[in-house]
Amino acid sequence: MKMFYKIVLASFFLSNILQANMINDKITLKPSMQIAYNQVPSSVDSIDQIFSEGMLYGRLRSNIFLWEWDDPSKLDTKAMGIGGSLIYKTAPYKGWNTTIGVYTTQNPAWFREDAQDVSSIKAGKDTLSRYRVTSSGKYGMSVLGQAYLQYNSPYFLMKLGRQMFESLFTKSNDTKMIPNTFDGITFTSKKVSKAKIRLAYFAKQKLRDHTTSHDIIAFAGGSSPDKWLENDDAGVNKNLTVARIGDSNKLIIFDMKNRFSKDLKYTLNYALIPSVLSNFTFEGHYAIPLDMKWKIIPGFRFMQQFDHLGADYGVANLATNQSNYTNPNSLDTNLLAFRVDLKKGAFLGRLGYSKIADKADIVTPWRGFPTGGFTRAMAQYNWYANTKTYMLRAGYDFDKAGVVDGFSIMGRYAIQDFDDSKPGVQADSNVIHVDMMQNFTNNLQGKIRIGLIDADPKNSGKADVSYDEYRFELNYFF
Repeated sequence: MKMFYKIVLASFFLSNILQANMINDKITLKPSMQIAYNQVPSSVDSIDQIFSEGMLYGRLRSNIFLWEWDDPSKLDTKAMGIGGSLIYKTAPYKGWNTTIGVYTTQNPAWFREDAQDVSSIKAGKDTLSRYRVTSSGKYGMSVLGQAYLQYNSPYFLMKLGRQMFESLFTKSNDTKMIPNTFDGITFTSKKVSKAKIRLAYFAKQKLRDHTTSHDIIAFAGGSSPDKWLENDDAGVNKNLTVARIGDSNKLIIFDMKNRFSKDLKYTLNYALIPSVLSNFTFEGHYAIPLDMKWKIIPGFRFMQQFDHLGADYGVANLATNQSNYTNPNSLDTNLLAFRVDLKKGAFLGRLGYSKIADKADIVTPWRGFPTGGFTRAMAQYNWYANTKTYMLRAGYDFDKAGVVDGFSIMGRYAIQDFDDSKPGVQADSNVIHVDMMQNFTNNLQGKIRIGLIDADPKNSGKADVSYDEYRFELNYFF
């Protein structure tokens, strides 16, 4: 039966989509699950109107995850989150206002793993707190996801407090009930011609499955449940432990987006964690109009990671196996990625390629994915040293084309070529990933995501990590 699904989906993805937004009077829900606010409170003239003229944004949602290993000796897992969020924005007074967002995820007893098995959960782990379950036996959590003070001047926008920050390195990645957020201060320019400049200083991070904030990069180390107290993101470098680099690290980000013309745009990004590492990225895209309203859009991304640690211990591999790394004690590395988009109306086709230097793995435990938008498929981490990835993506928005109201579908096929000589890196794999979205109304959306991974260890001695993954999400806004 699994093979039947794979054959059907492999052919089905060839019709896939440029995914559609869900839009109502108050918000726009993007395919990335980011929210844009179409209505915000109007400015008021007196302090006593700040709360009375504010606005509340409500959301009910559920997420279901099924993970099935091809290896029968491994534990297949399930997870479910039911809950939502309430976000309140006060009315601006002399440019100042606040945003508070509370989120909850609860785990029904009939569709969850036992406490002793939560460490085996993969994709659905963020619907609960593994630390909370294993330390106290309590499922579900309710958290303060956003809490910031905002000042909006004619020249810049400032936010102070716990907030989302969408950049190359940092993402809210709000696909698991609770978003990834950061504690700090950000500035966004408003008066620079043709450019958007942003600065961010973050003292802490709060990952999706945490109830409180934690260090921006340090891994707690040790065994469960304590190893989940600090940064335990799937992309964390487990060599950078609290014992080695402390738990008061800061993340500083600068980025600039510029559009020379409607067809040419570029982005500069710089991220710094003092005394640990920094990362510089340059990205550019150019749209070339063709006949019959077609466009071809070539683009590239170059990323350079700099080591500031000067470690006398292994850090190059994100795990703890530094075998066959050129310099195990250095974080220096780079990434080069290319893509070519073919676009017309409701259709988007993409061919992508990425190559990581045979040096160190890239460190980005902030839900911003180095290969995202080029070669990354759902749940894949293809930024290990000496990894090459080839991807074909196609997309079609049936709603935009006037074929099926509210329906869109997107698919990817990726070939991931990892380094066979590095035991700290997974085996080569082929990935089929399909997203299907249906906007039932302007307030209700359903989404199905399917990932089929076929690994090929060859003679590398690595584990066969083949699996099938199924996700189903419902969102209702009020």
